[in-house]
Amino acid sequence: MRLEANYVILFLFVSSLFLSGCGDLEKDILVDLPEYENQIVLEAYLEPGKPFRLLLTNSASYFAPFPQEEDQFLQSILLQDATVSITYNNEVIELTNQFSFDAETGKLFNYFNQRNVPEDYEKSFDLQVTTPTGETIMATTKILPVVPIDSTLIFFDEDQDTLARAETYLTDDGDTHNFYRRTVHLGSLENEAEQDFVTDDVFFETEKFFFGTAPDYTIGDTLIFTIYHIDQDYFQFWRSVQLSILSNGNPFGQPSPIISNLGGTANAIGVFTGLSYDREVTIIEK
Repeated sequence: MRLEANYVILFLFVSSLFLSGCGDLEKDILVDLPEYENQIVLEAYLEPGKPFRLLLTNSASYFAPFPQEEDQFLQSILLQDATVSITYNNEVIELTNQFSFDAETGKLFNYFNQRNVPEDYEKSFDLQVTTPTGETIMATTKILPVVPIDSTLIFFDEDQDTLARAETYLTDDGDTHNFYRRTVHLGSLENEAEQDFVTDDVFFETEKFFFGTAPDYTIGDTLIFTIYHIDQDYFQFWRSVQLSILSNGNPFGQPSPIISNLGGTANAIGVFTGLSYDREVTIIEK
């Protein structure tokens, strides 16, 4: 017992020395951050069969005060009174400064034309934006043909037959370099995606491949699978957005700039792209 007591006393003595020494390791460091430069943020997705819509906003500093009222928040971020047009097949399509809400996805837009985007996989779409201060934003894109989902298969875990996973199969054109975005939603598109990532076909050894999920789903769950056929501009943009989210708030992470396909004189980031996809809804059953 006396030997054990001596060990306890020695441990406490060493611990006290260690903790007292650690006090010298604490030091306040002041970081001189550069002044934040606001940017214009543009997002426009051309979906065949849906109206021409565009979201134009202002970025804000990470440390800027956050407006508490919804009206104040919208007024602070929305960039209004710009001139927006999209040229297609030698025709100029004007987008007026008005709100448009997509009830299916929960997305808000502040420039709109009720004309539906044509299902044209050949011709280009040219964007022209002039801000109230006279700066310009320009971009060009095409809509890529849909890559259809071949099938979706549900498998139940052998050890726990109440949990299921899904595999979504598709066929890739091996003669072209293709890019994809894959999302899985549970219940509704308004919910945050269970899966959301981009990839290109260099990762697949065959033209027929599948995207899988973990065995996280039960009987009665509704899964919404979407395969977007995207261009390289959108692939780079969305991957840079995801990397930026991962590095946000990480003191050891490297800053991840947003990669855009926007040109012009304005200090703008974002993307102008076509958005073609195939979607399948599956209810988990035995």
